[in-house]
Amino acid sequence: MQIKDVILAPGNGAFFYDDQAAIRAGAVQDGFIYTGKPLTPGFNSIRVPAAILSIGLVLMDETVVWGDMMSVQYSGASGRDTLFDITEISDLSARIVVPRLLEVDASHFLQACASVFSYADQKRLPLSLEYGVSQALLRAAAHLRRCSMAEIVCSEFGLPLPDRRVPIFCQSGDSREINVDKMILKGADVLPHGLINSRDKFGPGGRTFVEFVTWVADRIRKIGLPGYQPVLHFDVYGWIGLAVGMAPQEIADFISRLAEKVPDFRLNIECPADYGSTQAQLENYASLVSILDERGSNARVVVDERCNTLDDIRLFADGKAAHLVQIKMPDVGSIADTGRAVLVCKENKVGAYVGGSCAETDLSARTSVHIAVATQADMMLAKPGMGVDEGFSIVGNEQSRLLALLEKRRAQPRQHVKGVVSA
Repeated sequence: MQIKDVILAPGNGAFFYDDQAAIRAGAVQDGFIYTGKPLTPGFNSIRVPAAILSIGLVLMDETVVWGDMMSVQYSGASGRDTLFDITEISDLSARIVVPRLLEVDASHFLQACASVFSYADQKRLPLSLEYGVSQALLRAAAHLRRCSMAEIVCSEFGLPLPDRRVPIFCQSGDSREINVDKMILKGADVLPHGLINSRDKFGPGGRTFVEFVTWVADRIRKIGLPGYQPVLHFDVYGWIGLAVGMAPQEIADFISRLAEKVPDFRLNIECPADYGSTQAQLENYASLVSILDERGSNARVVVDERCNTLDDIRLFADGKAAHLVQIKMPDVGSIADTGRAVLVCKENKVGAYVGGSCAETDLSARTSVHIAVATQADMMLAKPGMGVDEGFSIVGNEQSRLLALLEKRRAQPRQHVKGVVSA
């Protein structure tokens, strides 16, 4: 077979893992750290440096292709896998995954993923492990078939070669005002995320948040180029529900009033409330979407928490329980499932946002671009890290290079990988 050896290498993600429960409960920020006791199992402190594990597949021609395993920033929250543990994942990789990798046909991506990610001891492998290994398998297939990773995805899912760029969404982290200016100057398609993850940032009745939203709109008008009209996207980490009430009608009222304050912009509100379970989230978000649609609101509801795996995403898409689904890639697991998730959303006429985490790496971010572009997602996250410059550069440049390559492929159709057709 094409894989003759496997290498594991510990490393660092581009941000930190944070205990969301402790932050939501009022942990005090002291400089860059949070003081107080952690509440989520696995955390020894509220903020810890993001650890990752790289996996390298040594192919028969001695080429080594890599993938990176990691968790998301808020590990262990809202039904997600627990905090990433390098020792545990290394052991599981060596015992279970490496023997399987040495037996697969790495030139066929979906088949290889299915073989490597079969259950062990009647349990699914950790999603972080699936995520990193599938990146390496996609790179291996692209190397062996002499094409881009996006072309492998198109070939195996029966998709045409794309020719449309995917809008890029930037996130501000806590340096909101400075990073909003950067986003505007760089012409980000969607901004600013905002990280509204605490009572102080939301404010009494949402006043601080509303002021920030209107400031962002005013800032775009002041320093943006003529005609620049990005989508405004804010992640509120459930704080609308916590502050104004959990009834969908109350949340819809708040969102509608907010949208009226920025009528020139499309407004995305991510995680307006966290109902504590996937089923409760599904039912209440479906009601919220229905209310906003009946009003003809310019606001869209984005689901993240409680919608983690492909099965979850299918439920929300089928149930019209969001206008836009964040496909948070490390939580989904195999990047093959991210591709399937985008297609499920498109089949149900629900927006597909290929997201992820600031805790990822440059390698996983570049791989994400190929999935998003191949499946023609509605938007994708500029990652990794909490700054604007690095993530926007990594994702934006990878997309630009990929689209230029695909344009060349269309001009020379006989060089296409088998199974891929021109758009």
